[in-house]
Amino acid sequence: MNPYDILIVGGGLVGASLVRALQGRGLRIAVVEAVQFETRTEAGYDDRAIALAHGTQRIFSSLGLWNDLADDATPIHRIHVSDRCPATLADLNLGAEAATATLVMDDATRMLTARLVVAADGAGSAVRDRLGIPVIDRDYGQTAVIANITPQLPHRHVAFERFTDTGPMALLPMSAGRCALVWTVDSRETGEVMGFSDSEFLSRLQERFGYRLGRFERVGRRQAYPLRLIKAKESVRHRLALVGNAAHTLHPIAGQGFNLGVRDIAVLAEVLVDALVGGHDPGELAVLNRYDAWRHADHQRVTAFTDGLARLFTLPLPALGMARAAGMLALDLLPPAKRLLTRLTMGRSGRMPRLARGLPL
Repeated sequence: MNPYDILIVGGGLVGASLVRALQGRGLRIAVVEAVQFETRTEAGYDDRAIALAHGTQRIFSSLGLWNDLADDATPIHRIHVSDRCPATLADLNLGAEAATATLVMDDATRMLTARLVVAADGAGSAVRDRLGIPVIDRDYGQTAVIANITPQLPHRHVAFERFTDTGPMALLPMSAGRCALVWTVDSRETGEVMGFSDSEFLSRLQERFGYRLGRFERVGRRQAYPLRLIKAKESVRHRLALVGNAAHTLHPIAGQGFNLGVRDIAVLAEVLVDALVGGHDPGELAVLNRYDAWRHADHQRVTAFTDGLARLFTLPLPALGMARAAGMLALDLLPPAKRLLTRLTMGRSGRMPRLARGLPL
């Protein structure tokens, strides 16, 4: 049984970012990831896109990652709005002095101990389920159909969002003239939409979106994700911290989920480093409560914002039109409200961690 300081369950973008943030601190860190890593030299047409907020870009810059990402990143200049591996977690016990994890690796069982376990294992978090942490779980009755699209005209770094009677549709600018499509459909129609031929899919998409980007010429592989609000009622326990989608899975309507998770790891890294400098145990509840208290307001604001938008755009069309018009008029008449919304979506509201301010830990 090998002792570690921190065990991160989930080696995706959020978990890996936390490893990078804590690098060089003399910590023994183990990462458990259920999916085998792929090694690629270049991005493919169907690679998924993530909308990064300005605050996330600053955090990645502070971590020394942005130079490696910048060439593949496509900036959004305007937004147009209209209508370890592989291993799996088998068991986890949080003890007074350390947490003990039982892992299954190649049909063999291995046990690890760590002073802190970080759950970064996504919406269906095995850590959260194993420990019986209750969640708020709301099914929106919608599914996000995601694909890459090549339009006839250049996107000119404009992000488009259309609000339809089945939910929002977004086209986000990508490299090589592509756009990342997020098309929200009624869950009952998912099978039909996923079963369309490419030509039929592009035709239906064209009807919904219009011709602002000319004709849609190509669609990549489609993926479907049922949309739910999942919010853990506890973000920390003694020897445990939840980050990213394990703590909060949001509707993608405003592209805030991943950015919220990156701010989680920026705050958690700062709290842990400060604890280590002060000679404290990073897994103590008193230390982790500082992370929880710091993140609470941001979680509440962003969850309320995305959930409110998702609910608003499931209203019947007449009510939806009046509510949307009232909301846009309010933003035009109240510049402070517009500035507040801009800071929220850019990840620049509330108390910002050092990494988000361009400062080292």
